[in-house]
Amino acid sequence: MEKTKQLYEGKAKKVYATENPDYVIVSYKDDATAFNGLKKGTIIGKGVINNKMSNLMMAMLEKKGIPTHLVEQIDDRNTVVKKVEIVPLEVIIRNVAAGSFSKRYGVAEGTKFSAPTIEFSYKNDDLGDPLINDYHALALNLATAEEIDTIKKMAFAVNAAMKAFFKELNIDLIDFKLEFGRFKGQIVLADEISPDTCRFWEAGTWDTTKHVSLDKDRFRRDLGGVEDAYAEIFKRITESK
Repeated sequence: MEKTKQLYEGKAKKVYATENPDYVIVSYKDDATAFNGLKKGTIIGKGVINNKMSNLMMAMLEKKGIPTHLVEQIDDRNTVVKKVEIVPLEVIIRNVAAGSFSKRYGVAEGTKFSAPTIEFSYKNDDLGDPLINDYHALALNLATAEEIDTIKKMAFAVNAAMKAFFKELNIDLIDFKLEFGRFKGQIVLADEISPDTCRFWEAGTWDTTKHVSLDKDRFRRDLGGVEDAYAEIFKRITESK
């Protein structure tokens, strides 16, 4: 399958049409952004790692019964996926307090929750992706009540599968962002699963003030070792196969 024309370019990926109207090709970039695009940079090799890691994670989740947009990987940076209509909701699952949650609610980073939490953000760059609830999503016609229920169930199922998977790699899944899309009437998991969209800490360090981040926080917070962190996550995943 080959690219025909570029349909979209985002912060981390480009999307191309193909000769098949049901499929598009996603091409991963090394560009990095944070704080809604206010901070910009490059993480060398990020596109390759995010592409391959996302595909491995999507394939794993498919085996767990979670439908995804994955079709096939073409090469290191390019993957064929289903052409979905993205539901304009960013879905954030949190297992431990960190990042914006800690800042917003005054909860110390590393505070473990008794149960996972879920948040919705309205996917709208102009508005800064504001937090919304189910009723707001319905009022804005972003999704139906049935779709929201399906998305919640799928998001928690993804969390359960990924927590168990990364625990085996000596990594704690702190929180992560998901996006979902509609494909021929079905809600499917879309976008990516990578150190760009997940917060990973070295196991056992989440309850300290010096947790070891293995994700984009190393870029956001100028911690250094960004490329090494991405490479380490990918190394552990591939060595587990």
